[in-house]
Amino acid sequence: MDTDTTWDCIVVGGGAAGLSGALVLGRARRRTLVIDAGEQSNRFAHGIGGLLGQDTRPPAEFYAAGRDELAAYPTVALRAGEVLRGERHDDGFVLELADGSRETARRVLLATGMDYRYPALPGIEPRWGRSVFHCPFCHGWEVRDEALGVLDRGEAGLHRALLLRMWSEDVTLFAGASPDLDETERAQLAAAGVSIEERDVAGLAGPGDTLTAVVFADGSERACGGLLVPVTLHQRSSLAQDLGAAVAAPTPIVADGLELDAKHCTTVPGLFAAGDVSVKMPSVATAVAAGSTAAAMVVQSLMAQAHDPVAAGAGSGAAG
Repeated sequence: MDTDTTWDCIVVGGGAAGLSGALVLGRARRRTLVIDAGEQSNRFAHGIGGLLGQDTRPPAEFYAAGRDELAAYPTVALRAGEVLRGERHDDGFVLELADGSRETARRVLLATGMDYRYPALPGIEPRWGRSVFHCPFCHGWEVRDEALGVLDRGEAGLHRALLLRMWSEDVTLFAGASPDLDETERAQLAAAGVSIEERDVAGLAGPGDTLTAVVFADGSERACGGLLVPVTLHQRSSLAQDLGAAVAAPTPIVADGLELDAKHCTTVPGLFAAGDVSVKMPSVATAVAAGSTAAAMVVQSLMAQAHDPVAAGAGSGAAG
């Protein structure tokens, strides 16, 4: 590849992990391109919960401030767009964007995020990330002391209901007609003051993005001001797959997180990743830390290649 037109690193994704990584790369004076499709997972939330110095700040403001900070570093460029596919070559990567342009880089940092797939229940979509949520640490404070609900069953429902109990004394487990709870689990819920509702939920009610009640199939309702639901995370982009990165074993939450080593490198040498794309706990705070660490590893990899290209190759890979 022509070094005059090759970036040291392309960061794919302009969310918390991507912008954090780009900041570290910029401060290290690495030629960095951030390509952002603008689909950050928390864009629906009123505010970011639990991020020191940014608590309750609207996500759009947070990302705008990050982009403004990057503008101070002359080696960093930001571009709105979507990377459709990519190829790895001996000396780096070639990425193709939706507008037909192509960019080359010695390293790539994937921060493309995940799709959060929630239950197919009428009424969830307009309330998602607000009165309906998957993380009580992010949203529990905003609905504290309300009548709260958990849409789940079995051991997972038990765990979520007991956890949500920390934010309210009024918690109901909406387990449906097949609750999958044994007597011991029912006793645990009863001892914690959690009600079990065994009617199937048909929908949600309330104005706008506000939740006021859960609606059952017979049309009756039960008051509810906040609903915790299970989600599964799936790769938003096929780029990692195109480049040959291996996927880690699925977990109850993450269907296809990327396999990463301690240096945030995938199984493809030179291809790093940070944020929700792995099997780490999904949160803005975790993503910021992962992006910063991954970018530092990118810088170390570039340094190693420059001074010992035979030994360093194009960076380490999780598979060895």
